[in-house]
Formats: sequence, C-alpha cells, structure tokens
Amino acid sequence: MKPHTFAVCAYRDSPYLEACIRSLKGQSVPTDIILCTSTPSPYIMDMADKYGISVHVREGKSRIMDDWNFAYHMADSRFVTIAHQDDMYQKDYVKLLLESWKRYPDMTLFTGGYTVVKRDTLVKFEKVEFIKRFLRLPLRLRPLSHLRAVKRSVLLFGNSICCPACTYNKELLGEPLFDSPYQFALDWDTLWKLAGRGGRFICIERPLMYYRVHEEATTKACIKDNSRAREEAEMFAKMWPKPVVKLLMHYYRRAYEEYE
Repeated sequence: MKPHTFAVCAYRDSPYLEACIRSLKGQSVPTDIILCTSTPSPYIMDMADKYGISVHVREGKSRIMDDWNFAYHMADSRFVTIAHQDDMYQKDYVKLLLESWKRYPDMTLFTGGYTVVKRDTLVKFEKVEFIKRFLRLPLRLRPLSHLRAVKRSVLLFGNSICCPACTYNKELLGEPLFDSPYQFALDWDTLWKLAGRGGRFICIERPLMYYRVHEEATTKACIKDNSRAREEAEMFAKMWPKPVVKLLMHYYRRAYEEYE
C-alpha cells in the first residue's frame, strides 16, 4: 500500500487551485496527488494536465460530505489528506506525517497548526488560531493521546483542529469517513466520533499549512445564512447542558469576525 495521498477537492474554477497544487508538488518527501471534483471544467482539466495529476469525477450534485468521502475513497494509500483547493501546505508536511507514524503506528489522525492568509497576505498573529493552539494543549501529552477523554477534550470548547490540516489513517479508520447531517460542522462532528474510537491523535504544534480566508469560502457562506451558528449550537448541545451552550455560543460568535 502506498504511504500517502493528497486528494485535492476542486470545486468550480478557483483562482487558488494552482498555488495549492504547487505546494503539494513541492513537498520535501514526494507523495501521490489526485484531483477530485463534482464540477468538472476545462480549467480543472487543464490544471491537472499541466501538473500531471489524475482527475476523478464524481457524478451527482455537489455536496461537501459526498465530495470529501469520494476523494477519501479514490485515494489508494494508507494515509489521506483531503486538501482544500484554496489552501497551501508547508513543504515538510508529509515528512512530519510519516515520521509521526513511525513513532506512533496507532496514529489515526495527524494534524497541526496553520497560518492564515487574507487578501494574499500572511497574518502573523491570528487570534482564533492562537486560542485553538491553547485548546489543543492536551494533545501534547503524546503518551496519553490515544485516550478518548484526551482526544475529546480538545473539541469541548469548539473545533480546535483545522480540517484541511488533517490526515486520516484509512487503513485503521476504513470508510466512509464522514457521516454527519452537518455542512459547516461536518469536520467537528466527524472528529468527535473519531475521538471515541481507538487510535491516537498526533498534533505537530507548528504551522503546517496556509489557510486562506476569502469571500467565496464555504465558511463565509455558512456565517451569512446562519447555518454555522445553528450547527455549532447543536454540537455544543452534545457535550454541555443548555445554559453552558448559550454562554459558549455568546463568546464563540466573536470568532466569526475573523471572516469579515
């Protein structure tokens, strides 16, 4: 079995797709790259041809969970990173992933921090990621990072794990990976379920990718139509009583300002 695949989810004609692909091609440890889409176009096909990447087209209406599961399924490797087309990855991402796996063969999830990119400018200090880094502190206890309580502790006050920074151990987790009624909180709900299963969460607490914030991002759309607030409140309700949920949502909504 191949060690790792970046499965790039391409949606329509993103101007950031090429930068994403270039960052994957520039990894210090070569890896497989595939491009998966439910919205095929000449632009996407041309980009794949330019970089020698195979394209897999999913039939049917575009839907985040279905698109992600399709990308995960098409990756023929032990580890799968579902790369978002707007983001870029640090050159040692795969190297650090494989080094972590050699040390912790029961690793089901690999992740790390990120640097925010707004209007094509790096944000040196991003307060939401600073808070998330604090919330991820329990995962620094590597000998205990296989425990359900430790894994779920980093999800109790919000999703402190950045979805595109995640790599999943397909050999241990099987498929389908995503099974959730949510659109925005899909990753949080999935991580909560994975934390309840066996295996270890490994977090490298340093920026491993560049996370782009822009007007066309799904996160922005979910804020505008209020689905983000509704789904996050439902996630908190799985973990806390109603008075605590209300208090958490009062403060948690302030994070939405980062997308303004």
